[in-house]
Amino acid sequence: MIGNQRPLGMSYWPLAEDDPGVEPGREGIRLVTKDGALVRGVLWTPPGGAKWRTAIVLAHPRGDFTVHYACPLLAAAGFAVLGFTTRYLNNDADCLHEACVVDVAAAVEEMRRRGAETVVLFGNSGGGSLMALAQAETGCGDAWVGVAAHPGEGVFMEAVIDPSVADESEPLSVVPELDMYDPRNGWRPWPEPCRYDPDWLAVYRAAQRARIARIDAIARESLADNERNRLLARKAERGGEDWRAARRRAVHTPYLVIYRTLANPAYLDLSIEPDDRPMGSLFAFPDPFDGNWGRFGLGRVMTARGWLSTWSSLSSRARLSETMPKVTVPTMILHPTADTEIRLREAREIRDRAGASDVVYREMKGAPHYLEGHRPEAMRLVTEWIRERFG
Repeated sequence: MIGNQRPLGMSYWPLAEDDPGVEPGREGIRLVTKDGALVRGVLWTPPGGAKWRTAIVLAHPRGDFTVHYACPLLAAAGFAVLGFTTRYLNNDADCLHEACVVDVAAAVEEMRRRGAETVVLFGNSGGGSLMALAQAETGCGDAWVGVAAHPGEGVFMEAVIDPSVADESEPLSVVPELDMYDPRNGWRPWPEPCRYDPDWLAVYRAAQRARIARIDAIARESLADNERNRLLARKAERGGEDWRAARRRAVHTPYLVIYRTLANPAYLDLSIEPDDRPMGSLFAFPDPFDGNWGRFGLGRVMTARGWLSTWSSLSSRARLSETMPKVTVPTMILHPTADTEIRLREAREIRDRAGASDVVYREMKGAPHYLEGHRPEAMRLVTEWIRERFG
């Protein structure tokens, strides 16, 4: 571990309410994991150098949580808060959740080295499935908090991937009867609400899962080809033409390009699993039609192993349906009911799958995914919950 003691400048608060009203301590942190990766973070500490006993660790597989809105609010409440970036910051293409778990373990170990008596794993959005996987596999935390945590990035992908793609190599190819953006299936131009028949929706959901399976098969064949050529290289004469050809194929990584990943009918039909959400998606501009067909997209360019580890609902191990039963430490779940991305059913299933005897579940009425307008309240609930258990 290498520590950087330089003070960090005053933060910019995107929302005035995110300002904790005091000056938390901040320290830049650099950690080298047990497998040699470098991860960076910011350690937020209580104002005035006050002593702390409980540390909160938060990260996202690819996002920058060093300045997450929870950090200053929880530090102001008396906790040490380490918001950090994994080795895959802004790098979706080859993101491996298994390696992210190593990064989380390193962050927790560092906080224990600094004197933490209790370490709380804080999982927000995609960080929820990461922190649950880390706890299930390493038991590194003493408590788990999920805030707007979806049931896994792969599970989320299955809900939003467009099943009407007829050919993965032809991004504009369409199977009309599976196109949620076809008027014959219930679509209406934004901002008109859409209505999708429940029977059609059942077929649509099955087709989404089938597309995931098709991409999985492509990814697995790519990895199998690597392995076949590794074996051929071992058998070939070292330095010879066959050896060189096999080695090239053994290390080659053909990238998967996955188009059209913003096609959840629930975005436009609010009668599907109704809650307090508005029409649309976090990832829309503002119309999901444009988001689905546009230049950006979730999981757009992936290695085979990155897809299988992160975005496949069938292959990723970061699924809360599998990890939550192994999370037996005290558990708190906050679900914002106006979240466009996570359904009430999913949040309640996370609660019901938790393996802990101590589970607190709260729904934050009218709060959106990023909790704008509700952040101080949410962090107050988290603070009270932690204090009741750990002081």
